[in-house]
Order: sequence, then C-alpha cells, then structure tokens
Amino acid sequence: MGLRSHIMEVLKPADVAVEKNGIIKDGLRWFPKANPLKVLRIFRTRFDNLKDAGEELERVKIVERYLGPEYIAKSDEFLVDYALEGRYEPLLCGLQEYVDGEILDPWGRLDRDYLRSLFRRIDSGGGEDGPRAMEAWERNVRKGAERALGRIRKMIMEAKLVPDLAGVGNLLLTRMGNIKLVDINNISRVSFEPAIPLDDRGYPVCDKSIEALSLLEQKLLGRPVDRSAPIYRTFLDPGRMKEVRSIEREFHVSMGSSTSFFYPSR
Repeated sequence: MGLRSHIMEVLKPADVAVEKNGIIKDGLRWFPKANPLKVLRIFRTRFDNLKDAGEELERVKIVERYLGPEYIAKSDEFLVDYALEGRYEPLLCGLQEYVDGEILDPWGRLDRDYLRSLFRRIDSGGGEDGPRAMEAWERNVRKGAERALGRIRKMIMEAKLVPDLAGVGNLLLTRMGNIKLVDINNISRVSFEPAIPLDDRGYPVCDKSIEALSLLEQKLLGRPVDRSAPIYRTFLDPGRMKEVRSIEREFHVSMGSSTSFFYPSR
C-alpha cells in the first residue's frame, strides 16, 4: 500500500504455492518468491467528476509518450465507478507491468562502488565474465541515464509536466541498466512563476522532483548542472530552495512527527 495508491500484486496460483510450500533443490528446501505477473494500482485520489479523472488520465498518457517504452513501466489505465455512500464516483486504476530491479534513490549515494553493489544484488556477477559484466552494466546505466534524464527535461520544457522523482522507490534500475519510472501517481504541472506549487497533500513535489532530477544528473552523468538553464535557474534558486525546505519540514510535521525524515535541499 502506498501513500497515493492501493497496490496489489497479480500472481500465478502455482507460484504462490511454491513460495508457500517450497521446493527441494540440491537437498535443501528453498522458498522462491512469487514474482507478480502484473501490479494493480488503485489511485487514492478522488475526482469530483469524469472530466477531472480524464484530465489526470491524459497527464499519465503524456508522461508515457515522453518516457515510453524504455524508461517507464508500461501500464494500462482505466476508470471504474466506485460506489460510496449511495453515490458513484470515478476511480482511476492501472494494470502495470512488474519491473524487477533495485531502487534508484536520487538522495543517496550513486558513485561507482554503490552502483556495483546494486549490480551484485541484481545479478550475482559470478564466473569469468563477472567483472566485465559489471563494468558493462555500469556503462549502460550512465548512457541510459543521459537519455532518460534528457527526455524528462524535454517533457518539463514542452509539456510543462514532471512525474514524482523525489519519492524513494519511484525509480528502479533494471538488470539491463535502464532507469524505470514505476510510480506515476503524482504528476505535477510545472510553472516557472515564483509561487511554489503544492500537491493535494501540501507537499512541494514539483520542486523536489526537479531537485531530484538535478541530483541524478550530477551523480550519474558526472557533471554539474547548468544553473543558467531555465529549469534550474528557477527551481535551484537558493532563496526558493530555502522556502521549499521550510514547506517540506512543515509537511512532515503535519503528517504526525516533528522528527519525520525529509530530503534536505542542498
């Protein structure tokens, strides 16, 4: 269960049985995890009418056009009628492909040693080709990151939309070294005006997503961001970032704890 959606795995009954009962291999009983065939997401956002739901669905489709198919988990969205207290309201759902990978955290370490530790978790890397496979994977990650982040920048400038890049777990690195966006539940409209936009929960997700984008550029591409570019000139302005930090702190306090973890602006 996520903050913005109920998440349910669609599993094969036979795989669930193996996970529960185990299999004998080399004289030992193993309990392999059942991997989902699909992931069903039921968006928590409530829409007043079908028009509002359709607009949200259109934002999802725009993000898919810019990032698909390589850099986003393929998902088939659909609307259903949800009966609540004697009335019906539209509910947005998505049947999404399952992506096997490791979390790509913009706020954490992404140096060479850390990337290699991710590779070892994705692929044992054993045998004679292990080190070469690891180096090739790292190169793929960095090349793929340049393309994926370029598409996101293009989407921000052209479509004035940005997906939530700030949340831990929203981005994965796959066995092929591709970045995959797996959470499309909080797409923000991008405005270059001074006012800091907040989502429906009061979180500055647009600013934090663009800050996360800048961190990914620095860490994966190994170069400083161009602060003269319109995106970063606006969103990485020191005064604005200080204000975002204050809003973020207030948000976490409002969620129930004055010591809630938050991602500090640089």
